[in-house]
Order: sequence, then C-alpha cells, then structure tokens
Amino acid sequence: MPNPGEHHPAFEEYCECIFELREDDLDVIQARIAERLKVSRPSVSEMIKRMAEESLVLVQAGKISLTEQGELIAHRVVRRHRLAERFITDILGLSWALAHREAGRWEHVLSDEVEEAINRLLGNPTTCPHGNPIPGSSYTPPLAQRLGSLPVGQEFTVSRIPEELEFTAGMLEFLEQAHLIPGSHGIVSTYPDPNCMTVDIDGKSIDITKYMSERILVTI
Repeated sequence: MPNPGEHHPAFEEYCECIFELREDDLDVIQARIAERLKVSRPSVSEMIKRMAEESLVLVQAGKISLTEQGELIAHRVVRRHRLAERFITDILGLSWALAHREAGRWEHVLSDEVEEAINRLLGNPTTCPHGNPIPGSSYTPPLAQRLGSLPVGQEFTVSRIPEELEFTAGMLEFLEQAHLIPGSHGIVSTYPDPNCMTVDIDGKSIDITKYMSERILVTI
C-alpha cells in the first residue's frame, strides 16, 4: 500500500509524463503520452479518464493538464527521479543510460527521508546530469538557445538535454560517448546539409542530426 500522500505508480508515471512533455514545450495530448510511455492509445484514454475522476488532470479541447494535486505528485516523482540520476552518476559512477533506467524505478520507492539524505549528500544539486531542473531546488534557468540556431564558428557550452531526447533510443549513450553533456564546450564547424550539423568538442568532430540540434540547449 502507498504511504499517505502517495499514489499508485501508474498515476505517478502519467503525472511525470505530463509534466515532462509540458516542460519540453510540447502539447500534452493522448498520442504523445502513448508514444512516450510506449502504451496503446486506448490504455492512455482509460488512464486519463481514471485520473480525471481522481482530480489529478483536466482535459480541455483534447489537451491534458495537471490539477494542483497532480502537479504535487509530478513534482515529487520528478524530483526523486532526477536526484536518483545524480546519485547513480555522481556517487556510483555509472552511465547516463543506466542512471535513467534505474531512476525510473527509484522514483516510486524512495521515502522522504532517503530523498533528503541523497539531496544532502549531493550538496543540494539544482539539475539532473542532463541539465534538467530538479523541482524544489534553487534552479535558475540560464539564457539558453537551441544548438541548431547557432552560426558556423560560434562557440557554445552545452546547458541541457531535454527529456524528449532522453527517451530516444540510443541517444543517451551517444551523447555521453561524444561528451555532448552539460558543461562541455564546443564550436560549430559546419552545416554539411540541411539535416545535419558538425560541432567540435574536445578536439573531435561530432555529426549531429537536425532532430538533436533542434532540442539540445546551449549557452554562448
């Protein structure tokens, strides 16, 4: 049985998904939830109906939003997920991809006491390893822009890898291996074609698809 104030993991998963889709500036519709969670549209429709009955979501003109109660659930789950990712990468020294998968489990079982202990151990971090803000932290958003908007010759610092990319198969492994991670410095070297750009990071040339460059956030 869940502790007081907690909900079934399925409700938590959906609240988290809605929160993250909104965070990535995407319209929150059932088709996107189905795609993100890799479930059928009828399953999403049934779950959203149940969540509306529990006063966790509102549905207006086909778009889904969290109620105040749903928002509280999302904040708690996202916070625990991102703190868990920090712990797994920073303390245990494991990969981004593994941290993302494991944090998806930890987010539903961490107690308040363990969450706060992890936060203290990490020194009150403001972002997950991918640069996404930890709810409840002192995060201040930087003046970031899309990597793909930069001209040739522009230097940049990677700021954030949005959740949308985290859920793209093989993306976290690629970004970590290419060292295209928050804090890394690079320069735009060329645009070989309309669907690709090349950047230099740590003396290596990295080809980046338009899909990636339109989502990776950087500062200059």
